[in-house]
Amino acid sequence: MNLALHPLRTLGIDPASHPRRQSHLSSASGLVCTHGKAYVIADDEQHLGVFDDLRSPGRLVRLLDGELPDDKKDRKRAKADFEVLIALPPSAARPHGGLLALGSGSRPNRERGVVVTFDARGEPVASATTLDLAPWYAPLHRRFDELNIEGGLQLGDHLLLLQRGHQGAAVNASVHFRLAAVIDWIDGRRATPPPPVAEHRFALGDAGGVPLCFTDGASLPDGRWLFTAVAEATDDAYADGPCAASAVGVVDREGRLQAMRALTPPQKVEGLAARMANGTVELCLVSDADDPATPSQLFTAVW
Repeated sequence: MNLALHPLRTLGIDPASHPRRQSHLSSASGLVCTHGKAYVIADDEQHLGVFDDLRSPGRLVRLLDGELPDDKKDRKRAKADFEVLIALPPSAARPHGGLLALGSGSRPNRERGVVVTFDARGEPVASATTLDLAPWYAPLHRRFDELNIEGGLQLGDHLLLLQRGHQGAAVNASVHFRLAAVIDWIDGRRATPPPPVAEHRFALGDAGGVPLCFTDGASLPDGRWLFTAVAEATDDAYADGPCAASAVGVVDREGRLQAMRALTPPQKVEGLAARMANGTVELCLVSDADDPATPSQLFTAVW
């Protein structure tokens, strides 16, 4: 049984606020829904997109200094490649929570992270704090031939990072860390990043010979977690390719794949948020257009 995607809104923004005068985000790659807002990270921007409702243009919040080149190829080489956006729980440093944005780690310049702190209304406050992810990603480079962290989520007292495979090496994995230890490290109370405490690898099948590979994840209150996966025809962790299919799957508490459902139409979905309501799972998903002229979209689906 397939899951139908329903368009909810285009990720439009005020072009006056965009460094290249775009009227939209075109490369949405991570999604968090909290405080009545949708927060979207884009993999070729230096900003966070904040969307307050279903109609108003989104707002950009700067995460990194400087501007990226206008040329698409030059921008791809220079970008931080933010692929992961994770909600951080309230803590002493962030009483109202915040966000953790992470680069993919697929190139040395893509090993940067950013911590965003919320006020009581979910508005980012002060300047974002940057992180050098190289020491955290170092053991992951030893585990995977081509590191490509594309998703992440909080699952109970763990934080999960999702390694995305590709057509040349379809290794998909969830790597688990102690959430408290990660927070201690990003807040400076721990000198070194925590090591992984568990890893699960997954075979997600294929679409016409193109393997389905992780793009994001979201937790459920019963201890299970969901993921999005896309069959993208590319044989390395750097190049983009056409989307042959996309799907949502669910993993049980023991790390076993329970079920997968194809998405129709097969959009290249790269960000996922979920909630339980009346016995069903309501999903929000964002798409990556891979084209600066094409807006990313926010979709809904119900499992």
